[in-house]
Amino acid sequence: MGFENNPFVSTSLLSMYGKCQFVEDAENVFRQVLDKGIELWNAMISTFVCNKYFFASFEVYNKMRYNAITPDSFTISNVLSCSSMIGIYNVRRSVHAELVKRPIENSTAVQSALLTMYCKCGSVGDANFILSTMREKDVVAWGSMISGFCQSRKFREALDYFGKMKVDGGVRPDSDIMSSAINACTGLENVDSGCVIHGYVIKSGLHQDVYVATSLVDMYSKCGFLGMAERLFSDMHDKNLVAWNSMISSYCRNGLPDQSIKLFSRIIQHGFYPDSISITSVLTAVSSTAALLNGKIIHGYVIRLEIESDIHLENALMDMYFKCGFLKYSEYIFQNMSQKDLVTCNCMISGYGSHGNCIEALSLFNEMKSSGIKPDDVTFLSLISSCNHAGLVDEGHKIFQSMRAEHGVEPKMEHYVNIVDLFGRAGRLDDAYNFVKSMTIEPDRSVWLSLLCASRTHLNVELGELAAHYLLKLEPDRGSNYVQLLHMYGDAELWEKAANIRATMKEKGLKKTPGCSWIELRDKVDVFFSGDSSSMRTVEIYEILHSIGKHMEKEGGDSEIMETI
Repeated sequence: MGFENNPFVSTSLLSMYGKCQFVEDAENVFRQVLDKGIELWNAMISTFVCNKYFFASFEVYNKMRYNAITPDSFTISNVLSCSSMIGIYNVRRSVHAELVKRPIENSTAVQSALLTMYCKCGSVGDANFILSTMREKDVVAWGSMISGFCQSRKFREALDYFGKMKVDGGVRPDSDIMSSAINACTGLENVDSGCVIHGYVIKSGLHQDVYVATSLVDMYSKCGFLGMAERLFSDMHDKNLVAWNSMISSYCRNGLPDQSIKLFSRIIQHGFYPDSISITSVLTAVSSTAALLNGKIIHGYVIRLEIESDIHLENALMDMYFKCGFLKYSEYIFQNMSQKDLVTCNCMISGYGSHGNCIEALSLFNEMKSSGIKPDDVTFLSLISSCNHAGLVDEGHKIFQSMRAEHGVEPKMEHYVNIVDLFGRAGRLDDAYNFVKSMTIEPDRSVWLSLLCASRTHLNVELGELAAHYLLKLEPDRGSNYVQLLHMYGDAELWEKAANIRATMKEKGLKKTPGCSWIELRDKVDVFFSGDSSSMRTVEIYEILHSIGKHMEKEGGDSEIMETI
């Protein structure tokens, strides 16, 4: 019909394809137009940015300048946004320098984009300068400043500017700014400031905004106020999938994985289809309870509904399967992943280690280094733990020594505890104690407790008493600390010393928190506490144990095991 070269038609057609994610069709339209105006160039750059083809957007921008097309405020805003998203900040000075020479520098959209870019890269001084030169600081400008600080994890600065906006700017914050301010409180774990902002949200009538309410749910749950998070969630009139996902994570984060799993099943009942974030969150809950059947159901659900899988979801599936005892499934997922990152490798190394496959863990570590993935502290913690389970003492110690020397990773307290346990399990108590004395950081409770447990196992009362001295000095009112010392005295038949410990515990009113274990049977997880007889199946369990004992006695079984039963 002859409209293919009409600038308005071609620009509209290109924009439509871009918004529908048909990027190739958009490119074809762009190439077919011979006389490209500024609107078409802007539409192509915007299409690439919106569809996350960031480097392609820079190429179009460079071609535009090569063809002597002068960028306008829309062009610059898109280029600056793209620079912020992928962290290419070396172009910011050149783009900003170009702006200074031209009047579009005073465009609010351009200035807001500059603000966001400088905040994200941590250039607080440059961001301050841009804000100070703005004639009209509107809600977009303040929002760019505050959200930029949040995205660069400068939460204190974000809250400072939120306060300045209300006092100096006289601007009424919108839902985006409120969400950013709440996220800043979450990042600082400052629930008091969060409560103040919550009050302001209610006064401004934004409490029914789903994004603001979801930010509040996230803040309260991360600060340990699950009840408040539940109330906010139940009061939401129009819950979106983000709100559901946030509440699923909240339950799991606060030690209620069963509630996470139950809430997940309600998503579909309310007309939503879970996405990869929903699946990843609920798989974390499944992993913590080792509920294999639930994990398999969720995995099947992902396959049937063809939910788009990402690296986070695949990592969560791997983690779930090896924690449920199915290492082969984890290996299958790992081997068929199109992309692997540091978390993927750490997860698989941890899985190998917990299942006693230390050689495979070390082999994967070498492959990981060869592929250019730099290990972190979690990698080394998993490797040392793997060596610990396999009894490879010297290899584990060698890995620990390589952390700082070869990889520039500073050991944390968990690494020191693992090495003490490594030496202790092998009976090398002198090496364990010398290692503790050589620590570059002050040993905490876990270090001395590990040394005390090793001393008890190998009946080294002298070293055990030394470890207990430092342990009780750090935490004199914790019952479990006394219990290990009590058991050591009992094992060594030092009854008088054991009686003194019992008397001290009674005087202080100290008790040991009972241990627990759980088992999944027929889609139900049963939890059992040490010394507890409140389970509905207690009678049935003891009857079975009695029957096993009788059968072993008849067959001439091991006397120690029979006595335990």
